Amino acid sequence: MEKQRITLKKTYMHFRTITKHRHQVIKNCFKAGIFWQGLLHDLSKYSPTEFWVGARYYQGYRSPNEGERDAYGYSLAWMHHKGRNRHHFEYWTDYSRETHQMSPAPMPTKYVIEMFCDRVAASKIYMKENYTDQSPLEYFNVRKDHRMIHPETAEILSNLLTMLAEKGEKETFKYIRTLKKSGR
Repeated sequence: MEKQRITLKKTYMHFRTITKHRHQVIKNCFKAGIFWQGLLHDLSKYSPTEFWVGARYYQGYRSPNEGERDAYGYSLAWMHHKGRNRHHFEYWTDYSRETHQMSPAPMPTKYVIEMFCDRVAASKIYMKENYTDQSPLEYFNVRKDHRMIHPETAEILSNLLTMLAEKGEKETFKYIRTLKKSGR
């Protein structure tokens, strides 16, 4: 994919999509008992570094960062985003003292909860009427062999997504509120 033009329509559609997503995350975070995290969620998407790439590569069915990757082989917008938002497991990597290589670090529970809220919201926004409570778990499982995530973090997220698939939102958010209280 080559570099795309920014149009007024794509700019509007991108703004609408990220705002709709953000509002869904805020709603989920409120249900999870992390309201302030919800209010601060993904504000970097409105920064020029991320917003204009999103407008340029807006497609409506997948992240614009994929379009930037198609054009350049990498996404500067994604690197900017993951470096500023602690609810992404990619933020939680560091050099290991043992291996002297990049390794995943365990995420604090409050950010795993926000990541869960984000994944559910993204599935709802991108899948629209095709969304089911199994959708976020299916997405997680399809990509699980291709990510560098700490095993402890992956287990917590997988458990939450499985609970959502099996018991629904009401039960899962009820459990998350108790998990938050015991979190580190």
